[in-house]
Amino acid sequence: MTNTTKHVLISGAGLAGPAMAYWLVGTGHTVTVVERAPALREGGQAVDFRGAAHMTMLERMGILEEVHRRRTEGGPLVLIDGDGVEQLRLPASFTGGAVEITRGDLSHLLHDLTRERAEYVFGDSIAAMTETADGVDVVFDSGTRRTFDLVIGADGLHSNVRGLAFGEESRFLKSSGYHAGLFDAPNHLGLVGRSLMYSEPGRGALVYPSEHDSGSVTVMCVFASGGLEVHHRDVDAQKRLLAAAYEGAGWELPKLLAHLESSNGFYFDSISQIRMDHFTSGRVALVGDAGYGATMGGMGAGMSLIAAYVLAGELAEAGGDHRVAFARYEERIRGYAKACQRVAEGAGGFFAPKNVRRRNRIYKILASSFLVGFLDRLTTKAADSIELKDYRFS
Repeated sequence: MTNTTKHVLISGAGLAGPAMAYWLVGTGHTVTVVERAPALREGGQAVDFRGAAHMTMLERMGILEEVHRRRTEGGPLVLIDGDGVEQLRLPASFTGGAVEITRGDLSHLLHDLTRERAEYVFGDSIAAMTETADGVDVVFDSGTRRTFDLVIGADGLHSNVRGLAFGEESRFLKSSGYHAGLFDAPNHLGLVGRSLMYSEPGRGALVYPSEHDSGSVTVMCVFASGGLEVHHRDVDAQKRLLAAAYEGAGWELPKLLAHLESSNGFYFDSISQIRMDHFTSGRVALVGDAGYGATMGGMGAGMSLIAAYVLAGELAEAGGDHRVAFARYEERIRGYAKACQRVAEGAGGFFAPKNVRRRNRIYKILASSFLVGFLDRLTTKAADSIELKDYRFS
C-alpha cells in the first residue's frame, strides 16, 4: 500500500509555489516552502486571467471573488508617437484579459491561503540535493540539512532546482534577443485610467499608473539586446545597462529614466523561454516558469496555477506514487505549456519593433477591431487548451 502523505519541499514563494502548497496541504502532505528573498515581493507587473480554464481554476481555489475584489482598474492601452499624440487605442481586455491583478497582490493572496498550514522559510535557498532510495537529502545555504520525500521547483525562469537536478541553465533558456526592465517613477504625466505605449526602432516603453499609489507610475522598458549578458541578481549592472540602452530616447523617457537609480520596485531580465524535454527527474518536479516559462506574454500566472493543480491532482490520484504521478503530469501539461509559450513568442517585437515599417504595420493590423478581437480569441484559446480534470482531493 502506497503511503499517500509525504513531506514536500517547494522552492519558490512567488505564485506557483504557494499554489502548489495549497493543493498539497489539502491532501494531508507536510509542506515546506523555501524562498531566497527575505519576504514576499511587492507590486510588480499586472498578471491576467482569461478563459474558462483560468476562471474554473480560481473558483476551485476559492479565490475568484477575492481576485475580482483586488483587481486592477485596467483601462485602454493608448499607443502614442514621440510628441505624445495618440495613434491607436486598444481596449482594456487586449492586455488585461477577463480579470487582472498585480503579481504582488496575487502572491500575498496565495500566501494567505497557506501560511497557517505550510512552513515558509524566507531568506534561504537550496545549496545541494542528493537523491536516495527513500527521499532527497537537502542542504540549504544556511547550513541546515533536512530530508524530504519530494522536491518541487517553483522558482521561476532562473530556477535553482532546475540547475541542481537537470543541469546548466544555458541548456534550456532560449533568448528572444530582447530584454525588459521594470521600475517605478513619479506620475508627472498625470496618468489615470489608461496605459501609454511608445516605441522607436529597437526600443519601447509601456507606462501605466501604479495600482496602490496614484502619485507614481510603473515603467516597463523593452529593447532589442542581441547577445547582452548580465547576471539576473546583479541589480546595479542591470540599471546601468538599461540606462545605456535608452540614451537619446524620445518622448518622456529621459524624465522617467531619471528615477531609475532610486526605484525600489526594479526588475530586469531577458525575454526568454525555457524549453525542456522533461519536467521531472526522480523525486524532483518543475512547475510553471521553472519548467516551461516565458518572460512575457500574459500566460504565466494562469499556466502556473493550473500546472500546480494538475501535479497535485495526479499525486492524489496516484496514491502518492510520484513515479506514476510525474509521468501523468508531464503528459497532461506539455501541450498546454507549448500553447501558452507560442502566445509569448512575439512579445519583444510587439513592444519594440526593430524598424519603423514593422511598427507601422503592427499599428495598422491592430487598428482593425476585428483583428483585435481575433487576437484576443487566440490568446483565450491558448489559455483554454487543456481539459481541466476535476480531481478529487478529499
